[in-house]
Amino acid sequence: MSRTPSVMVPLGTEMPAFSLQDTVSGKRYSSDDISGSCTVIMFICNHCPYVKHLLSGIVETANAGIRAGAEFLAISSNDCTSYPEDSPEQMKANALLHHFPFPYLYDADQSVAMQFGAACTPDFFVYDKNRKLCYRGQFDDSRPGNGIAVTGNDLSHAIRCILHGNPVSGVQRPSLGCNIKWKS
Repeated sequence: MSRTPSVMVPLGTEMPAFSLQDTVSGKRYSSDDISGSCTVIMFICNHCPYVKHLLSGIVETANAGIRAGAEFLAISSNDCTSYPEDSPEQMKANALLHHFPFPYLYDADQSVAMQFGAACTPDFFVYDKNRKLCYRGQFDDSRPGNGIAVTGNDLSHAIRCILHGNPVSGVQRPSLGCNIKWKS
């Protein structure tokens, strides 16, 4: 388990264009389909202990955020040849098992992760209605083994600010997780 922090992409950066297939529905999702006032893009995967630690909190936060009007998309960009647990078939099984309320997209060529500047799993990017980056940071202070409860406070606060038209603080702590498993 390699402890890798997220890259703190400059706030205000425009959402990169992308088009990926949802592993559950088979539908393609693109940046052109996004129309909400707050969009959360999460880079996650199946095998990462950091993601597993937060997963029920991520699903709970997404359910609450969706009810409030936010859009959520999860993307896995890991090399599934080296990490078969992160294959599209296993992604679908994981999404169904945990009742993901969001599409779980597979980035087979890893180009979307590169465009976003994603570095780890989990890695969170939150955009406003103008598709400008307002938050890129941690879910909360909880990490595997640190004894801090999973709350989703940092991400949830950013979502509430955006949905209510309030500025998100520029003081943001990077996410921490496993590095994205890049192809050789």
